[in-house]
Amino acid sequence: MPKKVVTLGEIMLRLSTPDFKRFVQADTFDITYGGGEANVSAAICNYGEQGVFVSKVPNNPIGQAAINHLRRYGVDTQFVARGGDRLGIYFLETGASMRASQVVYDRAHASIAEVDASEFDWDKIFDGADWFHTTGITPALSDRAAALTLAALKAARAKGITTSIDLNFRKKLWTKEKAREVMTQLCEFVDVCIGNEEDADLCLGFKAANTDVTKGELNLDGFKDVFQQMKAKFGFKFIASSLRESHSASDNGWSALVYDGTEFYHTKEYAVRIVDRVGSGDSFASGLIYGLVTGMKMSDAAEFGVAASALKHTIPGDLNHATLAEVKDLVKGDGSGRVQR
Repeated sequence: MPKKVVTLGEIMLRLSTPDFKRFVQADTFDITYGGGEANVSAAICNYGEQGVFVSKVPNNPIGQAAINHLRRYGVDTQFVARGGDRLGIYFLETGASMRASQVVYDRAHASIAEVDASEFDWDKIFDGADWFHTTGITPALSDRAAALTLAALKAARAKGITTSIDLNFRKKLWTKEKAREVMTQLCEFVDVCIGNEEDADLCLGFKAANTDVTKGELNLDGFKDVFQQMKAKFGFKFIASSLRESHSASDNGWSALVYDGTEFYHTKEYAVRIVDRVGSGDSFASGLIYGLVTGMKMSDAAEFGVAASALKHTIPGDLNHATLAEVKDLVKGDGSGRVQR
């Protein structure tokens, strides 16, 4: 039987400038759909498990188009509520070399931000579920969305379902003070915490010493100290962090750390040439979840996750379309990129 992984969050319309153009140059946009938790659901389905996405979208053709986008990749959308004013939008200008990518949000008053927890039957949603995942983006949208996230985590915990959260701090959505207030409460109901070094600091107040990713410096002992503090405070079963060494907008070093209270594991590092980095963190989260929910040991799950997310950097759009076989081959060391005939 496939493992059932439920995710909760927002799906948005993404409008991207083509051919690395700047916003001021563009007179057309490429259209797709995505969002942290939706990206995880699609990847889980891509690996042969059951991804269930819970959200709210407007009852109009744009909301339906977002749902259709997920359905084409096998995501179960039966628990997506309909109503509200609009689907959130984000605009993406893809950077290159020393020019950073830019994101502009147009998501105020989106349907998911004005949701009510009573619109969802968590007993039905979590029936037969093995895992529940959400991110720090959803509670940042509004107090109502934060209340919904808390209700979902509590319901999952009450049913004995493994819960995970990707901290995913977004400075354009809330302050670090508000984030720490909300996320500290949510993390009381979380088993697996995922996030990079900046997320741990801004969302929970834990900082890795002597680490500057812009200089390509990673102090792994600093991360271990942070993980130990997080474990002591929240009792997480697993803590994981992707590690991005940003040499430029086009070339990054990419690896990950994972900790279970005993073993502190650093994965293989990949040198990635970036086509589209949006959704790469979600690809790591979904790969890690896939590994853990299907019974891989922690280190193997982390290697699967970081390989999956390394491949995502090469794929346009929010979703990771790397196949299970491709990820497994990369884990084994086949990263030659040779044409497959």
